[in-house]
Amino acid sequence: MQTFRDYIEGYVPLSDSDWSEISSCFSSRVLKRDEILLAEGKVCRHLYFVESGLLRFFIMKDGSDITKFFTDAPYCFTSQSSFTAEKPATENIQAIEPSIIWEITLKEANALLELKSWNIFIRKLIQEVQYYTEEILQEIQTETAESRYLKMIETNPALLQRIPLKYLASYLGIAPSP
Repeated sequence: MQTFRDYIEGYVPLSDSDWSEISSCFSSRVLKRDEILLAEGKVCRHLYFVESGLLRFFIMKDGSDITKFFTDAPYCFTSQSSFTAEKPATENIQAIEPSIIWEITLKEANALLELKSWNIFIRKLIQEVQYYTEEILQEIQTETAESRYLKMIETNPALLQRIPLKYLASYLGIAPSP
């Protein structure tokens, strides 16, 4: 869990007592390659931290899966609208490779908001996710698949080596070659 503490401390200073309270609320889970963590139509019951591994968010449309984005370690993630509103998810979350995650329930995450450090961390994380979401939407609307791919090569070439071609093609909105 040291990876998770280091991750939080990238956003906000954390006392040992706050860390003790936060870490006591999380439990670990190991995902196998291709395992579905969340299926569309199910309620997302946890906020997650991926310590190692790689996940993809995807939706089903006309019998095909369409990759929305990827979450690489270390990072926090969830199906935001499903988790906070306790409604069925409109997306799926799948481990692309074996992954270690840490999870916390909505009730526990909300109780931790009493801690100033956790409150600040969550606020900053939500702002960051909103920024990334807006950036992805803008790229989809204004850039070609080729320019988005070239940007990925420039910003995170190692990640591209870990993503199966069919998922990358789906994310970029192009059909893979037969």
